[in-house]
Amino acid sequence: MSKNVFIAVDLGAGSGRLIAAKTDFSTVELEEIHRFDNPGTDLPDGSYWNLIGLYREILEGLRIAVDRYGDRIVSIGLDTWGCDFGLLDGKGQLLGMPHQYRDARHEGMPETLHEILPELEIFAHTGVRTNFYNTSLHLLAELKKGSPSLLHAEKLLFVPDLLAYWLTGRQAVERTVASTSQLLDPRSGDWAWGVIEALGLPSNIFGEIVAPGTVLGSIRDEVAKHIGMAGIPVVATACHDTAAAVAGIPMGAEDKLWLSSGTWSIMGIETRESYTGPDAYGIGFCNELGVDGTVRFLKNIAGLWLIQECKRQWSLDGENLDYAALAELAKEADPFTAFIDPDDPVFSSPGDMPNKIAAWCAKTGQTVPRKKGCILRIASESLALKYRVTLDHLRTLTGHDFKRLHAGGGGIQNELLTQATANALGIEVVAGPVEATSCGNIITQMVATGGIPNFEAGRQLIRDSFDFKTYTPQDKDAWDAAYERFKKLLQS
Repeated sequence: MSKNVFIAVDLGAGSGRLIAAKTDFSTVELEEIHRFDNPGTDLPDGSYWNLIGLYREILEGLRIAVDRYGDRIVSIGLDTWGCDFGLLDGKGQLLGMPHQYRDARHEGMPETLHEILPELEIFAHTGVRTNFYNTSLHLLAELKKGSPSLLHAEKLLFVPDLLAYWLTGRQAVERTVASTSQLLDPRSGDWAWGVIEALGLPSNIFGEIVAPGTVLGSIRDEVAKHIGMAGIPVVATACHDTAAAVAGIPMGAEDKLWLSSGTWSIMGIETRESYTGPDAYGIGFCNELGVDGTVRFLKNIAGLWLIQECKRQWSLDGENLDYAALAELAKEADPFTAFIDPDDPVFSSPGDMPNKIAAWCAKTGQTVPRKKGCILRIASESLALKYRVTLDHLRTLTGHDFKRLHAGGGGIQNELLTQATANALGIEVVAGPVEATSCGNIITQMVATGGIPNFEAGRQLIRDSFDFKTYTPQDKDAWDAAYERFKKLLQS
């Protein structure tokens, strides 16, 4: 019997791909059918995404999918990074290319924001702390400079919403990606109108919000002609990639501690309630929305960005090492020679990451790493220990003693880091699936189109389809001692 096919468009901050999920609803098999780069571009007035180029690559991937699978295709769903947006005029025309969330226009905006609304107040309204990537800051920057695009805008769409609009003609904002903006109320699931009004942002640009799993409509006729097939539904999946990843990690009923491991490490719990009080604010957590009415109470941590940037710098220096070679270098290095705070702002911008790590160690009076393996090991162990800090905060705030971490995403392929995570946390880590984001995207489509009854059935489908590896804690005394050193370093 031929299997149904669901197409996941998964866009990250460095690359994108289209995944075909072939399923009879007892198991699912993933096949990558198109991959492409997503390089940002620096122009004189800022850093931008080439969204038209991404849309062209999506159309090419859909053309390949239609040629390969034809009428077996059930639906299409998109997920991307959060916060970044495009502005449309009254005719639906894009008013300039979307900026990247690392664009420097955010500089000085937290101070401007907090002159209007104190940090604790905006957190109480939105459940999101102020971070450089928040949509609120970037819109405020546009407002302060008198941006013509904002002046003439009639609609704001986040990146996955904009791409879905180009595919279907429907302008709608999906709730999980909107919840990254610092402009949504996690309790009501609607816009935080009081915050929007206080900031002086034009309220008319904030339009319809739809839940993950909403069928937006079929592809436009022009799209159908290009790809060779008409009538394919487009689903607003969990359009924020972390929301999709968490949906795709098959946690048990009592095991709600998760880690999405990629360019960002994002760690948290899946819950039914938001935490917007002073305690949650004080320890740096955010509330973002998930599938099936859930809240992702989470902390963003620097993640594999540190290692990716080291790799990129060494490549620029003429040493093009792959990730397997880097992992071997880290494995051979001595443990616990020094630590960094992965979330120090100095590490958030691109460029010369190895020297930034060495300089941080020198500034804090630690052994300065010179060899590549030592730099990588410091980054990996510091990430694992920062996860421990996050776990301790979650235990304090929730009163729950978590016994297991479910980890998904490409970062779990770094076995040194995944084992270090188990060691640092002192609990077992169940790793899988690697393709958590695509899995979450796909099961959301399946629920939306009636292939499966609910998300628990989708998570069971993932359990039945992929391999998982369990990491048990090792070297408890050494890691406990390292953790005490790490905490003292952060406090100093």
